[in-house]
Amino acid sequence: MNPQTKPLLIECFTFECPQDILTESLSGNGPFIVKGCLQRANVKNQNGRLYKKDTLLREAVKYDNEFIKERRALGELDHPESSVVNLQNVSHNVIEMHWDGDDLVGTIEILPTPNGNILKELFKANIRLGISSRGMGTVKKDIREEIDVVQDDFELIAFDFVSNPSTRGAFMFAASPLKEGVDLIHNPLKNRWEPTEAIIRDILGEIK
Repeated sequence: MNPQTKPLLIECFTFECPQDILTESLSGNGPFIVKGCLQRANVKNQNGRLYKKDTLLREAVKYDNEFIKERRALGELDHPESSVVNLQNVSHNVIEMHWDGDDLVGTIEILPTPNGNILKELFKANIRLGISSRGMGTVKKDIREEIDVVQDDFELIAFDFVSNPSTRGAFMFAASPLKEGVDLIHNPLKNRWEPTEAIIRDILGEIK
């Protein structure tokens, strides 16, 4: 399959940042750093997809060599619908990744960009955020397990911060495109995210 025709795969997790790391970032004068789970292997997510660990291992090594080590592992704020990272929307940069069992854990620097400043203020307000992996690839249905297995043609593009994670355990504190978000229109928990939206509106108002 031509890479340009592969579907966009977006998977979201709650990003749980250890409190000591967040406290240090809030009190220090250096870069604002957060850390948490970026992606999880060998587990069915809430969208019915499963990523094999060997596939994620390969892509993690590639991402480290081609992006992290060159300090260009950039990500955006909210759900992009593109396979390209848009520089005007960049909010953070992944500076390190490692494995903890089947969890791909990463350390992230929040950048002093407009979207990075919004992200920083959300962390300071103790808003629970999600981390979303963005990639291109196809899936194959496993009828017996009732899951869609992501195939070996998967290519990791970026990690983005979002307000509506859909996969268990991925929050961090302080064909056709496939989007791994929660349908907020029909979601009974919709009001849960209204405080986040209010903070963003306040920040944008101050910037203007």
